[in-house]
Amino acid sequence: MRHKSWIIKDLLKVTADYLKEKEINSPRLTAEVLLSHQLNTDRVNLYLNFDQPLTEKEISGYRSLIKRRLRHEPIQYITGSQEFWSLDFMVDPQVIIPRPESELLVEQAINRVGANFAPQNQSPKILDLGTGSGALAISVAKEVPQARFWATDLSAAALSLARSNAEKHGVSERIQFMRGDLWDPIINLDITFDIIISNPPYITSEEYNDLAPEVRDYEPRLALDGHEGGMYFIEKIIQGGLDYLSPGGWLIMEMSPDQTEKALVLVEQIKGYGEKTRIKDYSHIYRVVMAQKVDS
Repeated sequence: MRHKSWIIKDLLKVTADYLKEKEINSPRLTAEVLLSHQLNTDRVNLYLNFDQPLTEKEISGYRSLIKRRLRHEPIQYITGSQEFWSLDFMVDPQVIIPRPESELLVEQAINRVGANFAPQNQSPKILDLGTGSGALAISVAKEVPQARFWATDLSAAALSLARSNAEKHGVSERIQFMRGDLWDPIINLDITFDIIISNPPYITSEEYNDLAPEVRDYEPRLALDGHEGGMYFIEKIIQGGLDYLSPGGWLIMEMSPDQTEKALVLVEQIKGYGEKTRIKDYSHIYRVVMAQKVDS
């Protein structure tokens, strides 16, 4: 990308062609996002200033960003941010990158609150099990101001980032972050929840090495690997969920499409769950399993 005097339009064109040649996904979008990040602006302003000349320092910084992307580092880790539920979340390699399909968990949690807790003076208790960046708990908290939240994660670094995201979005006072594996942080709390949401590790160990390098080499395996068959954490959450759900409470989980039927069978086998269902994501494949504790 050496040139006597670069302007934005020409630099984007050359960079996009180069990324395409190197078989990087969405080369034009990548070029625009990384240049926007380098210039501390947005993509709209790039187009409004197509003829703006760039300094050597700006070009050098941009070149460094492109080199990172050529090593298949995710754009989100390079820029340190990812949009989720129309909110901007800070992300780094200590947490998985929130995906659009996980917004279905937020949507269903909000729906359950609306169905069960219509009066605004009621305060539903919601647990985000394995919170990562905090995207799920924070997104629901922004939509359900009367709710109280607990969010757990095994990773101290993930919890630190989640706290920062909660502060950024003004909901930190309503979310209690706790460190530990699965149910361990809440065993002694003497509390049950009206909604438990979770996006647990569910990728099978057998297919892990076949993942895209952006995922396999950069995102935390701890938050992705569901062990042999991918059902290890899903089974533990379904089996333990009844102990931590209030009567009539809902367990809402994300998983791989081919795991949803197995999860429903497991729910059916466990006495204490009543209504159950699986829901398709925006790509029209089953992605979320929901189960309600019997209201006794």
